[in-house]
Amino acid sequence: MTENPGTTAAVDADALAGRFAQMFAALAGNIERVVRGKREKVELALTCLLAEGHLLVEDVPGVGKTTLARAIAASVEAKWARIQFTPDLLPSDITGVSIFNQGAGEFEFHPGPIFANLAVADEINRGSPKTQSALLEVMEERRVTVEGVPHPVPRPFMVIATQNPVDMDGTYPLPEAQLDRFLMRISMGYPDHQAEVALLAGAPTGAVLDQMPPVLSREDLARMIEFAQRLHVAPPLYDYLVRVVAVTREHPDLRLGASPRAGIALLRAARVRAAAAGRSYIVPEDVKALAVPVIAHRLIVTPEAELRGRSGADVVAEALGDVPTPQAAGV
Repeated sequence: MTENPGTTAAVDADALAGRFAQMFAALAGNIERVVRGKREKVELALTCLLAEGHLLVEDVPGVGKTTLARAIAASVEAKWARIQFTPDLLPSDITGVSIFNQGAGEFEFHPGPIFANLAVADEINRGSPKTQSALLEVMEERRVTVEGVPHPVPRPFMVIATQNPVDMDGTYPLPEAQLDRFLMRISMGYPDHQAEVALLAGAPTGAVLDQMPPVLSREDLARMIEFAQRLHVAPPLYDYLVRVVAVTREHPDLRLGASPRAGIALLRAARVRAAAAGRSYIVPEDVKALAVPVIAHRLIVTPEAELRGRSGADVVAEALGDVPTPQAAGV
């Protein structure tokens, strides 16, 4: 009997999705060795990585923001670098500089720490606005332009930025254009009682991080990224995504709604979540699960709504409730 090519392709896609799910779970499990009791946050961070987006981790000091970033970097066999943002940090300290080589009689570019697969921008909002802006081009276009010459960064490329609440001393709020370049923003939160007990009883985090073996090679990571972006999306889901994003642009509690970039980011993240679940297609639940961390940080709430305790996350949750969910969209 002759096989149906479409059926064969579907079986292959399902098998690859199963393999993707296994590798995703192994990566999350490795990170949980040091980031205890935060499985949901770990999976969100990995979804961001595999969607080729950038991650902003915002919370008070001491809850594991930098540990999560370092654990992701240690779990992937790729080049990584850490940039500690301070008020006196200069843009050239991040991007690199051109230095004149007297022997060769020409300028040579010396790349900065941003030229890594995983760049950890620690306490990004302690840097001045001028220094923060040094990341705008590289986060969007995956290249750095120095003296008119573009220099591409390696692929895959991800910025994992940590941020303390903006009302703390010595911090500068990130501008809207920069927030929009982060695919996702998450908050770690305090660990639960059992996780904190296990943290105190376990080995020092620094020692464990230094001993963490990589789970994925750079090639494995690139293949997972490529597979996720080929996942099937039914036409009703495209319409659903656009409607969810569009609701935020008309909401009376917002001064600024979500940009088209937000819809693209949500689609990319939903594809990764579907693959991590072992599926070769996305369903509405993938969109709903990721809408708040992908969209909420891009919204600007009106002062009146802020006084009433409203947030961007509240508006996104309302949008999900107002937009009808498509039926049988994944088949």
